[in-house]
Amino acid sequence: MEIFLKAGTDEGLTDAAIEEAVLASMAGRMLKRVLIVAPDFTRYHSNAGMITNRYYHALESAGCQVDILIALGTHKPMPESECDEMYCGIPFDKFLHHNWHSDVINLGEVSQAFTSQATEGLWSETVQVEVNRLIMDERYDLILSIGQVVPHEVVGMANHAKNILVGCGGSDMINKSHMMGAVYGMERMMGKDHTPVRDMFDYAMEKFLSQRPILHVLTVTTASAGKIRTHGLFIGEGRKPLEAATTLSQEKNIDFVEQGINKCVVYLDPKEFKSTWLGNKSIYRTRMAVADGGELLILAPGVERFGEDEEVDRLIRTYGYCGRLKVLELFKQNEDLRANMSAAAHLIHGSSDGRFTVTYAVDNITKAEIDAVHMKSADCDGMMRRYDPQKLAYGWNTLADGEVIFFIPNPALGLWIDRSRF
Repeated sequence: MEIFLKAGTDEGLTDAAIEEAVLASMAGRMLKRVLIVAPDFTRYHSNAGMITNRYYHALESAGCQVDILIALGTHKPMPESECDEMYCGIPFDKFLHHNWHSDVINLGEVSQAFTSQATEGLWSETVQVEVNRLIMDERYDLILSIGQVVPHEVVGMANHAKNILVGCGGSDMINKSHMMGAVYGMERMMGKDHTPVRDMFDYAMEKFLSQRPILHVLTVTTASAGKIRTHGLFIGEGRKPLEAATTLSQEKNIDFVEQGINKCVVYLDPKEFKSTWLGNKSIYRTRMAVADGGELLILAPGVERFGEDEEVDRLIRTYGYCGRLKVLELFKQNEDLRANMSAAAHLIHGSSDGRFTVTYAVDNITKAEIDAVHMKSADCDGMMRRYDPQKLAYGWNTLADGEVIFFIPNPALGLWIDRSRF
C-alpha cells in the first residue's frame, strides 16, 4: 500500500489528515511486534516526533509490542527531556539509542568497482554494509522508517535508505559515504535525487535488505515562527516514496536568490545545535548562495564543542577547516584522519575554500579555539542584539544603519542557491 499526501495550502497537512494516513497504513496488518526507526532531536522539525507518537499509540492500543530505535548515526544519545519533548510523552524506556561502534552486524560489502563507477573514478574503495542488529531481527513483523526528505550535503536528499544505512549504520558505511560525497563534490549533489552516495544506498538496500519488512514514512516540511508545516507525507515500500518526496522537497526546500548574498546571517536554535559538526549545515546549505568575498555569520548560542564525540572533536581541533585540497593532503599523510573519514569529509564540507568568510558567534568556545580551526569568531551576545532572530524576517532585511543582510532562521530545513550562478 502506498499513501501519498500533499497539502493543498501552504499551511500544510492537518494533524487529523496525518493521523488518518497513519491509521490507514496499518489497516489490515496483523502485527505482534514493530520496530520504529526514528530520528533524533536534530531532526525535530521533520514532524517525525508527532508521527511516531501516533504510530506508537495506535499499535500499542492494538496489542502490538513497539520498540523505538533512534537513528543517531554519530550523534549523541537523546536525554529523556528531548525524547519527551519531541515524541510527545512516549515512555522513555521505549527508546533504544543506536551505537554505531557496537550495535551493528555486517551484511556484506559494496565493491570497489561499484564505488569507482558511481563516482566517475574519484573514489574507489569497498564499503562494508553494516546495520543495527535489530533491523535484521526476524521477531519484528514490520519496521517503520520515519523521517524527513530535505536537501543534504552527503547524499543529495536526506532520508529513505540513509535512515537505515547511516542513521543505524556502522563506522565503515558512515565514514566512507561521507568521504565519497566530499570527494565527488557536495555542490554537484545537494538537492538532487540520483547521486553516487544515493546510488550506493539504493544498491545496498536492494541487495541486502530487500527481504526486510521496511515501510518508509517520509515527510516534507518547512518551519517558521516555531510552527512545523508538513507539506507532504509519503508512505510506502521501495523507492517511490523517496521520489515523490524529493520532487516536493525540491519545490519547498530549495530557495533560489536572484543575486549572491554578501552578508548572510544564520541562526542556530540552541536546543538543536550544540556542535559545529551540526552547526556547519549553515555553511553547507548556503555556500551556493553566498557571494565571492561575502560573509556568513552564524549565530550559535548553543554551540559548545566542535565534534559530537571526543575523537571527532579532537580531529577538528587538530586539523581545522583548512580547505578541500589541504584536507585531502592531510588525509593522505595522517592515519587518524584516514581512520575517521567522516571527520575528514566534514572538514572539507565545513570550509569555504577561501571564497567567503565564516564567522561563528558563540558563548561557549573561546576566540582562540575558533581561530585555531580557521574560522572567525564574534561575541554572541553582541551579534544577537544587532541581528535579533526574533525581529528579523526570513530573507532580505535592511537594518537601521542601512546594512543589507539575508537572514535564515534554520539552515537544516533548506538549500539556498544563487540563481545567476546555478
